[in-house]
Amino acid sequence: MFSVENIGLLLLLVLGLWARSNLVASSAAILLAIRFTRLTFLFPLLEQRGVELGLLFLTLAMLVPFAMGQISPRSIFHNLWSVPGILAIVGGAVATNLNGRGLNLLRDNHELMVSLIVGSIVGIVVWGGIPVGPLMAAGVTYILLEAIRWLWHFWS
Repeated sequence: MFSVENIGLLLLLVLGLWARSNLVASSAAILLAIRFTRLTFLFPLLEQRGVELGLLFLTLAMLVPFAMGQISPRSIFHNLWSVPGILAIVGGAVATNLNGRGLNLLRDNHELMVSLIVGSIVGIVVWGGIPVGPLMAAGVTYILLEAIRWLWHFWS
């Protein structure tokens, strides 16, 4: 009952509640429920397909205004060629690249996930941020690690 995993998930649940991060708190609660109900066979499935499922729902949410006719094809065309639209294309491409690098970083270093979640909680509490997911946080972590490696190589 009081295993390291359960205590860690309980701690994340409490931190998520304290920081008013429903996503962190809900995720920890669901994982605790899976552990306590002995449905742990779901863990590999969640690990393999959870990111895809989360991204599917995120993309669906982003496309709802288009599906509801709130965005006209004319405004899409106009925005594609505006300065904010071009910057959004570049930003989307850079973010997607960073997300891929962050995913690889997390695959090789599972233990970083708790640090990313704690960092997200700090961002919520201190700066009023919104945690959109660990992939972007891992992508930023990747950039910071690469910068430190470059500086270390440059100075040594």
